[in-house]
Amino acid sequence: MRVPAWLGGRSLRDRLSWSASAVVAVWLVLLAVGANVLLSSALSGQADAVLQARAEATAITLNVTPSGMVTVDEARDDQALDVGTWIIARDGTLVEGPPGSSPALDQAALRLAGRGQQTADVGDEDPLRLFALPVTEGDAQVATIVTSTSLAPYRQLERLALWGSAAVALVLLVIVHLVLRANVGRALRPVQEMSQQAARWSADDVDRRFDGQSRPTELAELAATLDGVLDRLSAVLRHEQRLTAELSHELRTPLARLRAEVELTQERRPGDPVVAGGLAAIDAAAEDMQKIIETLLEAARAGTRTAPGRCRPAPAVAALLATTGLPRGVQVSAEIDPELTVGVDAAVLQRMLAPVLDNALRYARSSVSVRGERGSDGVRLVVEDDGPGVAAADADRVFRPGWRADPDDDHPGGGLGLALTARLVASSAGWITCLPGGSGGRFEITLPPG
Repeated sequence: MRVPAWLGGRSLRDRLSWSASAVVAVWLVLLAVGANVLLSSALSGQADAVLQARAEATAITLNVTPSGMVTVDEARDDQALDVGTWIIARDGTLVEGPPGSSPALDQAALRLAGRGQQTADVGDEDPLRLFALPVTEGDAQVATIVTSTSLAPYRQLERLALWGSAAVALVLLVIVHLVLRANVGRALRPVQEMSQQAARWSADDVDRRFDGQSRPTELAELAATLDGVLDRLSAVLRHEQRLTAELSHELRTPLARLRAEVELTQERRPGDPVVAGGLAAIDAAAEDMQKIIETLLEAARAGTRTAPGRCRPAPAVAALLATTGLPRGVQVSAEIDPELTVGVDAAVLQRMLAPVLDNALRYARSSVSVRGERGSDGVRLVVEDDGPGVAAADADRVFRPGWRADPDDDHPGGGLGLALTARLVASSAGWITCLPGGSGGRFEITLPPG
């Protein structure tokens, strides 16, 4: 059975329960319609049988003369005539009719005369069923007896059966849907638990595996598949850690030599401010690279069994703030959910936030805030300060390499920090926006969830 389009976005439990309920509903409708059709046919047959019996009882009271005249034995016919019976002669004249009959009913009975055995329904508000029984003598029809009965009791019984079957079908459908939903949910719960467990292990501890406990065949196959995925992920992590350790170890020596040469050159050329400034910048960059390498080495030695490309922003931001120098009189607050995760490494996240945080600290008057929140489009990290803010015309230019709002502000930077942040965010499938305004600077970094 094809699932309707409006069920496409629902969970598998909803889709299965609603699909099965739809099939049950179709069968209930077919059964209810069939039962009501059979009941209506049975009631109609019962009414015809009653009318035929009365007509045959009335036929016994008829007397036919040799000339073809029809007379009625009144002593035996009074009761039959009282319940609605017409006796019509062969020539179409009305011999006897029920007391109080209307001309319209008489005409309807007369129209049935001479046409053999048949029935007709007349009237709308109070319908009547007319039954015509031909009376023959030899091979010739000498009279017609028409009996009638009210169909109101039969119609009322049909309506009662219709509404009753609809109510029973509705209650049964609700019960079936609830039972199906509960059973499908119970059947899918182990799959959901295994999926969540595999997701936790793939993020935090890829050495964990599903135990060999007895499971149904389908769940055992799922467990084996998930264990295979975790095995491959574990192998990738081991290779990455080994490569990281080797590269970091190889880079430590040239970086240490580079810093030593910088220090030696600074001692030899102490009086040249241009050379001193360039050497200081080289030394600072080399120091940053050395810190990153040391971090990678420590992670490799610790043998961290977590999946690459994800981290928790709260500890990463806390570590960044701990190593950032704060201007006098400026307070920094961080409000990030400890359980929040993003799809980038902690080191990359810190490199993204560092230029934005430095920019906020440079222009803030008294406070800077860092917030993390989960949105419909990803994880949003917001850095705000209470400084002069960014002009609307500069909201896009702040991310251009080398652009500075005030080149004469004596700041040693080259206008590359926010441009680097924009490139890192874009390479991580995210985006950064600057919200202009005079109430302070506000930068929003949106990253994919981890």
